[in-house]
Amino acid sequence: MPAPRPVPLDEYPVHQIARSMRHVATGDRNAYDRSIFHFFDHDGRALLVTGLGVHPDLGVTDAYATLTRGCMLAVRASDALGEDRMRQHVGPLRVDVLEPLRRLRLTCDDEFLSYDLEWEAAFPAVEEPHHAQYRGGRLLLEAGRFVQAGTCHGVVRTGDGEEIRVERGRWTATRERSWGVRPVPGEAPGRAEEEHRPRGFHWLWIPIRFDDRFVMVIAQEDADGYRSLDEALQITEHGPDRRLGRASVDITYREGTRVPVSAVVHLDGGKIEAEVMVSSPLAVGAGYPPARDWRHGEWKGRGWLDRRVYDLTDPAVTAPAAYGVTVHAARFAWDGRVGYGIFEHGSFGRHTPSGFTGQEAM
Repeated sequence: MPAPRPVPLDEYPVHQIARSMRHVATGDRNAYDRSIFHFFDHDGRALLVTGLGVHPDLGVTDAYATLTRGCMLAVRASDALGEDRMRQHVGPLRVDVLEPLRRLRLTCDDEFLSYDLEWEAAFPAVEEPHHAQYRGGRLLLEAGRFVQAGTCHGVVRTGDGEEIRVERGRWTATRERSWGVRPVPGEAPGRAEEEHRPRGFHWLWIPIRFDDRFVMVIAQEDADGYRSLDEALQITEHGPDRRLGRASVDITYREGTRVPVSAVVHLDGGKIEAEVMVSSPLAVGAGYPPARDWRHGEWKGRGWLDRRVYDLTDPAVTAPAAYGVTVHAARFAWDGRVGYGIFEHGSFGRHTPSGFTGQEAM
């Protein structure tokens, strides 16, 4: 067997362990490193969600893009992970870092859905709280993450000839980068998962861009409302400015569902009102659990490419979304300011603070 070769990243002083950058520090099959971007216009007509990730111990890289304008168009690609991890390119989808933490170019060159967009930071990137989840004593998820809000410009085109101009000042873009370990399909659940299933899960991830500040709110709660992840932070052009206390979020749901239509986020310093404009369930098209047709890290063979149209009014399509997380592009109002951002929400099983017993329609 030939000796392993160095990879391009080995040229840089970025090593974390005494091994080539070919390897990550863990042998956990669930190791991952990925991004997600959200682009949406201020009138709520379009929401583009795209991301790219690598799964080093599985040898897989994949990417996706979903465009929601009534129905959803989705392009997904998967391939074998190559040696050059600086090359973020899977099928027609690509992420190019022009200036780290400041400017990125995102492209999709496909006849079904294409775009060429430049993402520009409006505020410094900030680290989110360390995220860890255990089940039955087993570390199920551990992630380092950062979040950032920005502006964007470029063009999006669909296969039927529609062209959407993305203009600064009329669109907002947010993003998150995360890395660590999180479950990938293909592993037997084992006793820890079988005997320690969560009774409920409630998740809020709310990055909001105002003209003069960026607000980041995160809350993860269990069935009883115990908060295992908690952040409310204000960021200015100079970086983190002040903490805003423990956020309390009152959500108005569509009758008979857990689909939010509006919310009030109570913070130290006042309340922020949110109005949902357009929504994109991550379990439909984007590969997040519990997606039925494709999941991140799933090996589909070399050069796999898939294109879909999803009818988001069809209950058969949206059923998985009831047990997953949905990205809602929203308009926010705070003390006379108007901002735009994401109201990412997921609530399933029992959540006593919301009055959900676990039996309601999702």
